[in-house]
Amino acid sequence: MAPSQQASWRSAPDEEELRKRNTVGINLETVTNVTSVDYPGHFPGEDAAYSLEKFQEGFSVQFHHNHQFDASFSLIGIDASLANAFRRILISEIPTLAIENVYIENNTSVIQDEVLAHRLGLIPFKGGKEGLRDYLKWFKKPEEGEDPYANCFDYNTVRLELDVTCTVNKDAARGETDPHKAYHNAHVYARDIKFIPTGNQEQYFSGEDIIAPTNPDILIAKLRPKQTINLSMHMHKGIGSDHAKFSPVATASYRLMPTITITSPIIGPDAEKFQRCFPEGVIGLEKISKKEASQKGSGYEGHQGELKAVVLDPMRDTVSRECLRHPEFEGKVKLGRRRDHFIFAIESTGQWDSDELFMESVKHMKLKCRKLEQQVINMAR
Repeated sequence: MAPSQQASWRSAPDEEELRKRNTVGINLETVTNVTSVDYPGHFPGEDAAYSLEKFQEGFSVQFHHNHQFDASFSLIGIDASLANAFRRILISEIPTLAIENVYIENNTSVIQDEVLAHRLGLIPFKGGKEGLRDYLKWFKKPEEGEDPYANCFDYNTVRLELDVTCTVNKDAARGETDPHKAYHNAHVYARDIKFIPTGNQEQYFSGEDIIAPTNPDILIAKLRPKQTINLSMHMHKGIGSDHAKFSPVATASYRLMPTITITSPIIGPDAEKFQRCFPEGVIGLEKISKKEASQKGSGYEGHQGELKAVVLDPMRDTVSRECLRHPEFEGKVKLGRRRDHFIFAIESTGQWDSDELFMESVKHMKLKCRKLEQQVINMAR
């Protein structure tokens, strides 16, 4: 083969080729191009070796909204393995405080003791950040046969109490059927749980920083007259990989950025129908300008002033493929997803701000990398 012929496959790929490689194809009944090919040796003559400089050049973060307990942002130019590692760390490796032990003195409600304890354990709590992260330490469970309270101190155990009794409301109207009016404490809510500070805990958990349920309206149980729930609880630090109640997030997920490419003009009533195939805000309608209508081969000749379909915000798309089911759009649109654009959604349960959670997951990832590096060094010795 002549050198000039060999150069064709050794030349660097253009932007169109790179975009094609980096897009998962969404077809009517199939999904194509699902395998990543950005690794050394896959394409002859191309250097796909990883380098920190190349990563820094291609990586970026874009925030879409950032509230205290709800954030959405995009990680662009990152591999799926890293994005998924952050997601798993968010769910299972960032510590929080949750109810671990429940000591029931009296429970005459219809809920069994073990079910009640489980419901209490799943209630998310909030408190002063300095106390939760710096003051409170890990609790070491006592060995078998040891005093169960032997390792309980103010710096590793938080005490809560719940004492509620249902009684008849003597001021209620005769024949009242609404339990909220007929009885006192007919429903037991998370707000009925009281924090009992011990030792130095009052320095860190008082005023606005007091330990309390994130949502005070969580229903724990329903009571009727003479039924009582009287118990105390111990809270400890833990991580989600031990139990889901320690997970700091209610939601930690990501999705790939949708891509919508209109390959041929969609005009008039077809444009309006095309718009209805997508969620609101994804596709817009614009009038065809005089300049567009005068360009030969544009597909808009003779349609000046008519409506055409344009892509406004592909991130809103749910990739339902509805537009692919209509014959009038066949060959006019391509759907896909960007392989290296991850749209994260994080919803905190209350002890961490949503954006702090992601930064904490980055710290955990760095620590894991340092440990792995040291293990490799030790293995090489």
